Amino acid sequence: MEKQTERQCRANAVFTDEAYLKTRYICREDGTYTIRVGRGERRDVLACKELYGKAVKTALELDCTACAFDLGPASELGQNGLFAAAEGVCGGAYRKKFALSGRWEPELACSFPGADAEGEQVQKAWQLARSIMETRDLVNCPANLLRPEMLAQKLKDMADGLPIEAELYDRQALERLGLRGLLTVGDSSAYAPAMVVLRYTGAPDCGRRLGLVGKGVTVDTGGYCLKPASSMAGIKGDMAGGAAAAAALRALAANGVPVNVTVVVPVCENRISDSSMVPGDVITSFSGKTIEILNSDAEGRLILADGLAWAAEREGCTHLVDIATLTGAVCAMLGFVTTGVMASDNGFYDCLLCAAERSGEKFWRMPDDAEYEMLIESDYADVRNTSKDGCGAITAGLFLKKFTAGRPWLHLDIAGTADNTGIVWQHQVPGATGTAVSTLYHLAQILFETSEEEPA
Repeated sequence: MEKQTERQCRANAVFTDEAYLKTRYICREDGTYTIRVGRGERRDVLACKELYGKAVKTALELDCTACAFDLGPASELGQNGLFAAAEGVCGGAYRKKFALSGRWEPELACSFPGADAEGEQVQKAWQLARSIMETRDLVNCPANLLRPEMLAQKLKDMADGLPIEAELYDRQALERLGLRGLLTVGDSSAYAPAMVVLRYTGAPDCGRRLGLVGKGVTVDTGGYCLKPASSMAGIKGDMAGGAAAAAALRALAANGVPVNVTVVVPVCENRISDSSMVPGDVITSFSGKTIEILNSDAEGRLILADGLAWAAEREGCTHLVDIATLTGAVCAMLGFVTTGVMASDNGFYDCLLCAAERSGEKFWRMPDDAEYEMLIESDYADVRNTSKDGCGAITAGLFLKKFTAGRPWLHLDIAGTADNTGIVWQHQVPGATGTAVSTLYHLAQILFETSEEEPA
């Protein structure tokens, strides 16, 4: 059937019991399309996101300017379903060009008939979806348009109009405070490093504070351990962890969630210059621990080490999460579907699993046996920044654990899931995925839903 050429073309999306994602559409006499997407046997959050993503993509293919979505699949999952529907609609309609325009909204008017468009729950769902799309924007943005100081300012600007305290530490402050891990990497570039700290206190009577530490490397050439040409196209997206952490906080604050969260994002570039680190260097990090550098392309853990120590020692965070596009090894292990995790505390890891159920994202726990630590022992320093022999994803996590001051800690290696060259799921498009924003949002909620006396 020919597409309608009238620019006011509208569509209604409904969901059937046909095979999963089987899609058909019909055109009514009034020119309105009815899009039918099969649900199959799936009734989980991930499937919900895919259903709405498939529906909105079909509406866009038909050149529709508006689409009303049946809330059936979402309503069965409660608030989590509404979050999933909003992410599916915004995610399926996302375009990379939004990264340059700063416009994250879909190119068609979307509505959920039967739901109060201005109601609290619908607005919360759109706020979380917005944060995920803003993460995609930042990760997709060309590096020449997102120098370290630009990213730092954009992350700081996320606090505008919200009850978030924001601080930006410039290079001079970093030097004064002794963040040598960050400076060692950042001083390789003419574009100065920085660090952004965002604080949201939505539960002032609770003694817990969750610290989210995200990697913010806007250009990662690998330094003198230069990346291969095949990897160069993706070096602009090495700040996906920092973007995700800040975006999750923005959504929490916008929705007034009763949690206390601090985000720390060290921001820099990793380039080749006469001030770049070289293999064999030994530095003293913010925590006081010394680090032997044996691979300049293992720079992310150097800046995260400072960020984690800062969150624990200066921000008083009781629970820590680091999130980063950290290792190629995790891609070899888990591909582009599942995020690798390390955890120092089983209760905290259980919170992550509950959050993943709400978000529909996939995580897999890597081993952290003490025997692996011998691979990062150094003859010259407290720790070396790469493994002596394999286990790259595991040893990267164990390296970071040394800077957590014994706090309950989670390590999320999103190197495989932060970006995709194809479409893994229907609520995604090629490019940045915005992975883990939703999970971090729900993790904070779950952590503060438990009593303060109960260990997590």
